[in-house]
Amino acid sequence: MIPAHPILTCAEAKQFEDAWFGGDEGREWAAMQRAGLAVAEAVLKDFGEIGGFPEAGRVLVLAGKGHNAGDALLAARRIWELHPQTRIDVFFALGERELRPLAQRAWHELAAAAKRVGELPGSGYDLMLDGVFGFQFRPPLDAKTGAVLKAANALPVRLRAAVDLPSGLDEPDAFLADFTYATGIVKSPLLTLPKAGRIRPLDLGFFEENGSNVCHVLRDKPDRVLTSAVLDPLRGLRPSHSDKRTYGHLFVVGGSRNYPGAVLISVTAALRSGAGLVTAFVPESLVAAFAARVPEAMWVGWPETPEGGLALEGAHLLREKISRATALLIGPGLGQEPETFALVKDLVAQSAVPLVIDADALQPDIVAAGNAPRILTPHAGEWARIERATLPANAVAVRKGPVTRIISGATIYHSFFGGPVLARGGSGDLLAGLTGGLLAQTPSDPTGAAARAVVWHGMAADALARTHGQVAVTTTQVLDFLGVVLRT
Repeated sequence: MIPAHPILTCAEAKQFEDAWFGGDEGREWAAMQRAGLAVAEAVLKDFGEIGGFPEAGRVLVLAGKGHNAGDALLAARRIWELHPQTRIDVFFALGERELRPLAQRAWHELAAAAKRVGELPGSGYDLMLDGVFGFQFRPPLDAKTGAVLKAANALPVRLRAAVDLPSGLDEPDAFLADFTYATGIVKSPLLTLPKAGRIRPLDLGFFEENGSNVCHVLRDKPDRVLTSAVLDPLRGLRPSHSDKRTYGHLFVVGGSRNYPGAVLISVTAALRSGAGLVTAFVPESLVAAFAARVPEAMWVGWPETPEGGLALEGAHLLREKISRATALLIGPGLGQEPETFALVKDLVAQSAVPLVIDADALQPDIVAAGNAPRILTPHAGEWARIERATLPANAVAVRKGPVTRIISGATIYHSFFGGPVLARGGSGDLLAGLTGGLLAQTPSDPTGAAARAVVWHGMAADALARTHGQVAVTTTQVLDFLGVVLRT
């Protein structure tokens, strides 16, 4: 069972929450307090990507009248508690008198530390918290509130945070968020809403505590959110009576003289995945340099084509050794020579171990060859190349992007970890190596291996960005934060 929460439509979320709270205002207030705390803590973490939240920061809360307003107000209070020199301004977009009881209560808790503003100031802020509309908003956006949101979008702000959903959704003057903090339930509009920015699901315990009266909402939901708990199998102690063979043996086939770095990144990542053994088959001209750089792997030189790719005549090298492998990764840095493609198609067709197929190996005839279970790792361009072909029933597809989606049968798992720090060359090669290494350790569970790799990759990237920022870093620095993620 992969740890994941269902993604619900707004109507389903209302049905769920009505059943979960059961009209108990005390239960609603407790959840609002958890939401405010979770939003504050997540916002402060994300400020790490731009240098951290200043001790004397400036915060503007845009408050509506319902639960989103309460969440935002309580988040602001928590930020003020942690940074007492912070100035907090609150603008009631719908009027203070419109506050519902719990939002009013949240405002009373903040009021001693906050200033109520009658109009949006012209100066800038470090943080803007959008709590105007929640998931019960129905278009169109009225002119008055639209003008407020338009003016808010025009203010200079370092980080714009929407609570649950950006107010106005995709209306022309809707709130333009850098991050949206989905409180308790990720609502389906977030999957296609550019103005939401990056999505941060916040677990408020709804799905751990649900009872039989709300379970009917969760049945047969194809879209699900991966949680960090997917990494729990990697966080425990390993058995004391184990050796390198206990943790799988990954074979990697890839590389060319034109693209040598990709396979080196993949092999390095595979070694950091916890796999017991990694053997890499690369063009023979690369072996000496690669072995000097990464001596932990076993490097096997493969005969080369005149252009520096893998030649057909080397197929026997893999066939002679494949019985030792528990998984095979094929594709990083492969190049696009016809002879190499013919070789790879033959290797995939004959493979008796589960595979990860990556990069240039993602060709329709290659991904459909053979019967071994496989994980495909396409980016948008590669997906466009293979999606026209029917994906084989034995394939799990990892569609890389700002939100990475793992397609396994009828279920789509969404990972909201990671961010623009991964928008650089080599990120996919690193993910391929992690995926292959994890598949080698659990060859009977391709979906689980793919989920662990994607979440681990994304969480390590988040940790890197929060430590060093998004710009002045390199792809392989992500590897240094894999251990950090498992230990926190």
